[in-house]
Amino acid sequence: MSKYRAIMTTADREKISGKADVSDEKRYQAIHRVRSRIEELETDVDVLAEHHPELLDELRDVVCESD
Repeated sequence: MSKYRAIMTTADREKISGKADVSDEKRYQAIHRVRSRIEELETDVDVLAEHHPELLDELRDVVCESD
């Protein structure tokens, strides 16, 4: 079964974590893409709040989980 990406692709994860040997520019581009996706997440939260609050609760459980 294929796996969906969340906010970061596998390549983004590798670049941001330093596991990929890439230039600072490539790392910055990955950070910028992720930041843009986080901004889009606000719209997704609004849609879930209105149309599927149970899914929003699941999202909050994952994102807001405290250690």
